[in-house]
This record gives sequence, structure tokens and C-alpha cells, in this order.
Amino acid sequence: MGWRRLRNVPLRTGLHSVPGLACPTHRRYSGCMTTPDLHAVPRDLLGRHALVCGASAGIGRASALALAARGASITALARRADRLDSLLPELRAAGAAEARALVADLDRRADLADRVEALIEAHGPVHIVINNTGGPPGGPLLQAEPEAFSVAFGRHILAAHILARVCVPGMQASGFGRIVNVVSTSVYEPIPNLGVSNTIRGAMGGWAKSLSRELPEGVTINNVLPGFTDTERLTSLAEGRARREGSSSDQVRANWLAQVPEGRLGRPEETAAAVAFLCSPSAAYIRGVSLPVDGGRLRGI
Repeated sequence: MGWRRLRNVPLRTGLHSVPGLACPTHRRYSGCMTTPDLHAVPRDLLGRHALVCGASAGIGRASALALAARGASITALARRADRLDSLLPELRAAGAAEARALVADLDRRADLADRVEALIEAHGPVHIVINNTGGPPGGPLLQAEPEAFSVAFGRHILAAHILARVCVPGMQASGFGRIVNVVSTSVYEPIPNLGVSNTIRGAMGGWAKSLSRELPEGVTINNVLPGFTDTERLTSLAEGRARREGSSSDQVRANWLAQVPEGRLGRPEETAAAVAFLCSPSAAYIRGVSLPVDGGRLRGI
């Protein structure tokens, strides 16, 4: 597949400052020395069915588009039917073999299992599961009510476990399966004022690593760990922290960016590119890893 070398492009550059930079799913790309040609996206997921949770916005939406560009059939799952309806034409335009919406709530887990089982009965096995959902509210750990842990544990770990139990048999029968969990860099380093989230993200990492040792051949599970990424969730966290500290959202963001060597927020499509790679045949020998996409913020080796 063709890659073109960019000349005289600074490593740190604004999103719109370099003409001609583009990624296949979002028509824009910057911050690196090479960029894929629009016709170079491998169509290596043709014949594969991807279930993308939280597909109505942010990293989930970008991941659905990235998988569509590789030829997968996409089932986009979220609570908001209106957002899913507007996404489906974009998925088809991006290259999805098929695109459909599944309105479901990860907090209603019996209903979730029934709906996904019905999906499989109607449209065949799910080969790819992207576990992605909004994190718990921010705040100091000691201020968190016990119920906050139960809700977050159910929404993240129990929902992912249910999807694995429902989908892995079809993956095994197909000889191909990918589970990718969109988690957080707090799997490795707790983030201040995200006590409940830090706790649940670490548990998610432990669940995934344990499952990686049990899944059949050809079926892998991995985590992608976004850093500070420009999403609705990050905006909400910045606003909440600003209220607690009596500062501004801009100051909160500036403090975050001071920790990031790349000097900017990540973009959802950058995390989605890592998700799509881990779903590809090229990633068949990668199992049980947690991959940060964080602009270098993590300090550990």
C-alpha cells in the first residue's frame, strides 16, 4: 500500500496548518512525518462484523468509521437513536460493507445480552467487539458514594463480560475474533481527581489480561489507553474540575497539556487508528497488551 513522504513538515503542527494532510476516515491528519494515501487503507476487514459500543460520539464514533474504512460491516451501539441514525450514512460512505444501528443501554445488561443475541441470529457472528463507554464522574475518591463503584463496574466490566460470553463462540467458530477495550492511561498511572474511574479502569485491565490467557486461538483481546483526548467527556471533566477548584476550564486544560510532550490534546481518530490496527489481521500475534495513545504523557517505561 502506498505511503507518501512529507517534506519540511514540523513534528508539532496545528490540525489545519498543513494543506493536503488527511486520514482516510476523517479527511485530516497531522503531527507526524508521513500520512497514508487516501487509497492506501487496507480493506482487510471485509467479511468481518464489528460491534462498536458508544459509537454515537468521540472515540467510539471514530473507531466505527476507521473500521468501516477497512471494509467491516458495522453495528453501531449507543443509547441515542438520533445520533446513530446520522452516523449510518457516514459509515457507508467511509466503506462499511453494511451499517446498522443497535439502540441499547449498557446499564440494562439482560436486555443488552438479548439484543446482541438477536443481532447475531439475524446477521451472523460478531467478529470484532469494541468496548467503549463514558467513564464515571470525576472527583476525589473519598467523596465517592459506594454506589458509584457498582454502577461503573457494571457499565464497564460486567457489560464487556456479557458481550464476550455472547460473541466469543461465534468468533471461535469463525477462527477470527478481536476484542478491543477503550480504557484509559489510568490503567498504568492513576489520574488525580478521577478516583472511581482509576479503580474501574485498573479492574478492566486485569479482566482483559486474564481473559487473554483463556481465549481460543485466533481470538485476541487488547486495551487501548487514550490520554487527554478532545471529546465531550474531557470537556465535561474539565468543567467539573474547574468548578471544584474555582478556576476555569481553560486553566484545567493548560495544566493537563503541560504534562503532554506532544503539547496538544489527542484527537479521537488517532485513538481509533490504534483500535483499527489491533482489529486487523496484522495484529494477530498481539494479545493481552495495553497500548497508550497519550502523546507521551505516561512516565513509565
